[in-house]
Amino acid sequence: MAGAGAGVTGGPNKQDVSDEIEGFAVAVVREEGAWKVTALKSSALSDLADAEKQLRALRATGAVFGLLDVDDEFFIVLRPTPQGPRLLVSDATAGIDYDVAADALDAMNIEIPDLDPDELDDVDPWEEGDLAILADLGLPDAVMSIIVGDTDLYADEQIGMIAARLGFADELSKVLDKLGH
Repeated sequence: MAGAGAGVTGGPNKQDVSDEIEGFAVAVVREEGAWKVTALKSSALSDLADAEKQLRALRATGAVFGLLDVDDEFFIVLRPTPQGPRLLVSDATAGIDYDVAADALDAMNIEIPDLDPDELDDVDPWEEGDLAILADLGLPDAVMSIIVGDTDLYADEQIGMIAARLGFADELSKVLDKLGH
């Protein structure tokens, strides 16, 4: 689904900072057997370092990860660790149009795809990163692969599938209702 959206800054195919990126960013925390979902600041949708900083500020004792739905074009799963962030980008071609996707690819030492932006609609998207990023929480890499591989779904629908599989769909829904999404 990537390629039709907007970026944040940069080259001729990216929009200016003044253009608002649609979507949502949430923090998901698993502590003492319960899920807690909270909204992150919208800056997390355009700045990967900011998203990671917001997640680290939660200082939870349990598992913490972020889910970023960027313009309903693609999503990023971000999981801070002491060794650096673990990442999954649902569509690597988003790195052409979106700075946050380019930053995620860069953090994983993966080059931005060398594609003509005018041809993006003709290219099938592919994921990059750690498909097992949530395996320890109950979402095996094989299931994550199926979710990211379903390119007929929008990013929020894919995130909804992740939430349903892990058991925090109700918590996510409440946060998204508050955000008007």
